Amino acid sequence: MGARLGSGAALTAKIAVLSQQVADQIAAGEVVERPASVVKELVENALDAGARAIRVEIENGGKTLIRVSDDGEGMSRGDAELALARHATSKIRDAADLIGVGTFGFRGEALPAIASVSRFDLETSPDGRSGTRIRVVGGKCEAVEDAVRQHGTTVTVRALFFNTPARRKFLRAQATETRAAAEVLTLLALARPDVAFRLASDDRVLIDVPPAEQAIDRLHGLWGRELASTLVAVAHREGPLEVRGFAQRPAQAKPAGRRGCVFVRGRPIRDPFILRAAEAGYRSTIAPGDRPSLILFLDLPGDAVDVNVHPAKLEVRFRDKFFVEKVVEEAVRRALGPLAAAAPLGTGGEVLGASGVWTELGAAIPAATTQELFRTEPLAPSTQRLAPLLQVFDTYILFQTDSGLAIVDQHSAHERVLYESVMRHLQGDGAPAQRLLLPLTLEFAPPELEAIAAHGEALRRVGYEIEPLSGRTVVVHTAPNPHPRFDAARCLQELVADLAGGRFGALANRLERFAATFACHAAVKAGQRLEPEETRELVMRLLTATLPAHDVHGRPTIVQLPRGELERRFGRG
Repeated sequence: MGARLGSGAALTAKIAVLSQQVADQIAAGEVVERPASVVKELVENALDAGARAIRVEIENGGKTLIRVSDDGEGMSRGDAELALARHATSKIRDAADLIGVGTFGFRGEALPAIASVSRFDLETSPDGRSGTRIRVVGGKCEAVEDAVRQHGTTVTVRALFFNTPARRKFLRAQATETRAAAEVLTLLALARPDVAFRLASDDRVLIDVPPAEQAIDRLHGLWGRELASTLVAVAHREGPLEVRGFAQRPAQAKPAGRRGCVFVRGRPIRDPFILRAAEAGYRSTIAPGDRPSLILFLDLPGDAVDVNVHPAKLEVRFRDKFFVEKVVEEAVRRALGPLAAAAPLGTGGEVLGASGVWTELGAAIPAATTQELFRTEPLAPSTQRLAPLLQVFDTYILFQTDSGLAIVDQHSAHERVLYESVMRHLQGDGAPAQRLLLPLTLEFAPPELEAIAAHGEALRRVGYEIEPLSGRTVVVHTAPNPHPRFDAARCLQELVADLAGGRFGALANRLERFAATFACHAAVKAGQRLEPEETRELVMRLLTATLPAHDVHGRPTIVQLPRGELERRFGRG
């Protein structure tokens, strides 16, 4: 036994402590994936240092050169040397500081990790008089010397991954790496509109935005006025969570080109579930496949979110994930409700506030009742002056508001009104139905008969009482009566055909799918002449809807032409 023990002790050890250089390069693999990662870490440090202006230069997509300069507080020589030591940071002191951290980053590995895989220069000054320059090559400090510069810090990273050729080989093309760096800086510029940002790539300026007083001004500078003008403000608080930002009007949502940004406690993160919850707020307002642009800022107590679950702080973990998603959905839903979410006409990007329409039409707008739109008796006269209404092309209804001209699409508007009315009936006792003097006898294909059987209760709640007769024939005893021109037989046939075909499948649930299908077929059509009382009631009912500016397909129900745009077109502006 002893001999065997002795021979085992003589074996070569399999466990070894890594050298500092190898450990630094492993740490670099966690933090530095590509040049954009270096830009992110250095710019976040500059923001945490109180910078008011940040300049970024890259060459060859950042493979050759990355330089980040700021006017932040800078560092003394001792702090500058410590900043390049692993696990050194100015942002936390003990484990308790990891909860609710309020800075962009706190990993002590960032600077030494970057320095371990590049030719690294750090210049810094805390007062604009005495400064320090530190040069590091592949993790080895080459020089520490005096420097003259204004207060702030400049970090220059050359030849990224020069000493790890296997990792350098996996970098993408110059254009791809440049685009990734620009996306990183764009996100940080959105998070901090009070700071000026500039990005130059191979002497070409890609981003140059001054400090902005309002977030929408920063969006104009980064996303362009055309896209920014399609956004409406989001502002909602529930319990400890506040959601702010911007959501795109449903009419401008498209299948491709969507921009989706989420920030938690000021930090940009990746969270597809938050974006999915926000898109749920568009339920019954956009066409299947459309993806609206969104930028959302979530603010909640630090102990309600864990930001230390990803090496680059790109993901977070919420203590109550379902609550957060519910509040985000409600925030977007509320943002789409006011008439300010209606599509504007013109190039000025102006939109009308809800007050423009409501003030003109008066506060005595009747609340929705079980009696459907276009009642046979006229409406009682309003207690306040109503704007004159004009139907043009037997399709559009025009009226003046305080801020300009509103144009309503009568079919889309009635579709929205009917959809919300049908949803109330489906969730309640059902709509009043009209018993037919002569019952309808209709024939349906076998799949359509199956759809009638599957949706029998929903059909009854919207007003259709259907009884099988024989074979493929059914008898319809009652029908809804949403307007005088309603064709009960045609609507039922189209409705059943759509239900059998499984259309509107992207809407949230079966009731919403059914309500959307019915509203589409039951609404007044373009080209139908309306009586003045009907146009007035349609507009009134539209303005009392929950989401008045959009129909169930994503089309606008109302378009607003600001007075300023009219004056500009006539040379008065």
